[in-house]
Amino acid sequence: AARSVLICGKSIADLVCLTPYELLRFVQSLNQNSRRKEVIRPILQELMPKLEFLEKAGLSYLTLDRSVDTLSGGEAQRIRLAAQVASPLRGVAYILDEPTIGLHPHDNKNLLKLLHDLRDKGNSVIIVEHDEETIRQAEHIIDLGPGGGTNGGRVVAQGALEDILRNPTSLTGSALRSRSLLPARTSRPLAGCQHLTVRGARQHNLRNIEARFPLARLTVVTGVSGSGKTTLVRETLLAAVQQRLGRVWSPPGEHDALLGAEAIKRAVEIDQSPIGSTPRSIPATYVGIYDSIRRLFAGVPEARMRGVSQARFSFNVSGGRCEKCLGQGTVKVAMNFLPDLYVVCDQCHGKRFNDETLQVLLHGKNIAEVLAMTIEEACLFFEAVPAIYKPLSIMNRMGLGYLALGQPSPTLSGGEAQRVKIAAELCGNDHGSTLYILDEPTTGLHISDIPKLMEVLQELVDRGNTVVIIEHNLDVISQADYLIDLGPAGGDRGGRIVAQGSPKDIAFRQHPRSVTARYLRHYYEQTVTNT
Repeated sequence: AARSVLICGKSIADLVCLTPYELLRFVQSLNQNSRRKEVIRPILQELMPKLEFLEKAGLSYLTLDRSVDTLSGGEAQRIRLAAQVASPLRGVAYILDEPTIGLHPHDNKNLLKLLHDLRDKGNSVIIVEHDEETIRQAEHIIDLGPGGGTNGGRVVAQGALEDILRNPTSLTGSALRSRSLLPARTSRPLAGCQHLTVRGARQHNLRNIEARFPLARLTVVTGVSGSGKTTLVRETLLAAVQQRLGRVWSPPGEHDALLGAEAIKRAVEIDQSPIGSTPRSIPATYVGIYDSIRRLFAGVPEARMRGVSQARFSFNVSGGRCEKCLGQGTVKVAMNFLPDLYVVCDQCHGKRFNDETLQVLLHGKNIAEVLAMTIEEACLFFEAVPAIYKPLSIMNRMGLGYLALGQPSPTLSGGEAQRVKIAAELCGNDHGSTLYILDEPTTGLHISDIPKLMEVLQELVDRGNTVVIIEHNLDVISQADYLIDLGPAGGDRGGRIVAQGSPKDIAFRQHPRSVTARYLRHYYEQTVTNT
């Protein structure tokens, strides 16, 4: 019955299949009909601001019937924000956690204008953010630090942008003052380079494109939100390579051919998903050093005298672990109709092991004390053990020195989990010929951490691997050997390659359809000015 009611030949089922851009154009055409104006005016006054917000917030490519569980965190947050745009409420405090996630600088500019509009209505807008432009436009900045983890938790600077820039102890201020944090580098040569080529890609909104990814190079795929980046890189390229390697989880997106894949021996997506789902999963186990630590403990005279094996120093099996909490350090308390509560185990006091195990000491430290060390502290403690020191030094170099060796994996942020995964790859027996895929690796990273991330990604490339990144951050884009820019817009208006080449070629040559080119040119000009 509902489908039998039509507006200009369209039922409600037809309308919810449209994107915000398409529905906005449809309702604008209705408003031009003088006979309908008076009837539909109250509806349009509520509907149009929300549709305009979705379009300006970089969500014009989403269909209105899209399932909520398929949305990214950034998309879901901006949709919730759209519901507030037309609200007459005043004096509301809006708290947003990294609303710029997944946004191209062009879309970010529109989002910031909309946030200013919310402020101008008499509301307060509080944002947790690392994006440089968002920080620069804030009227009041609170900078926490000076480091992460146990080295943080203090207010090192607060005030207007000028106050942060003048503060000598603020890492944020230092990063905003100059781009010298990024190492100057020249793109690797592309002449004579072999390529991994996806031919005839046409999944979703891709327009039968041919994308060439140079092997043993760092390629960044850019484009406004909804232009087809994820469809090309993850759903088509990665899935097609996995299929060729015989590791198929899902069929690749529609395409005609994959060329040059014989040079790839392994394909890995390094995402921001947790490295483990239980408290027993810790960074030390993920990078493969915990077995070596347990062997060291099992080899000390006290352990040999007691006949203790290395299995006793594992909290995954009975024997050395605390049996009350089963080696987790916490005990779950069921709260019936409320979420479960986790409290520190009153038997081991969070140490995870029983008293007998804790009596075995390595250089004066028991196993619980070693796991409580930060990675930075552990680097000094295990400096004479190369098998342990090398992975620790890599993680420390990546800005993870504040993490505890035994920190439960579920407590790591997405960015921390991703960097632990990258460290594990660098620690492995890497012989090149691996394809690494990363989707927005700078999510959740402070400006000062981006150079550390890029340093290790460049190291992966130097080993003969191919790294492909989907990214909007201009610091990362500028470090690429090759750039593929999709557009010119999102949804049905995207899916084309509007520019490709080295970052500087794209920035300073004529690419009229590339939005990225304009922002990249401005980035390089600002870099020269700041230096």
